[in-house]
Amino acid sequence: MALVIDLKPGEKILIGNAVITNDSQRTRLHIAGDAPILREKDVMQEEEADSPCKRVYFLIQCMYLARNPKEYHQKYFDLLREIQHAAPRLSFFFLAINEHIIEGNYYKAMKTAREVIKVEEELLNNAKQPG
Repeated sequence: MALVIDLKPGEKILIGNAVITNDSQRTRLHIAGDAPILREKDVMQEEEADSPCKRVYFLIQCMYLARNPKEYHQKYFDLLREIQHAAPRLSFFFLAINEHIIEGNYYKAMKTAREVIKVEEELLNNAKQPG
């Protein structure tokens, strides 16, 4: 079954190593195959990875797009150990992310990593508030 994606005017999508930019009208694409696909809103640039959990997301994104995802595993697991030492309550999320990575389902791992980023932001905001 093909993936169906609606693109807004000017919206970009990454398919494999190609960046596709929509023209001035809405477009519906039907994509069949096994290439990694990311909408512009899901792409994180390296300079945007300015927190530990955002760096996790970025590394998973690199795995998803790489021909050899395992080249990012060591960096990921090193970072994961640091985060779990600092914030053990996030371990539940990382168990799910690790399962997705082991299964080779990097897109689902990215979705779960987005949830971890939200929790991280809440934790940081709570830490900044006067007690």
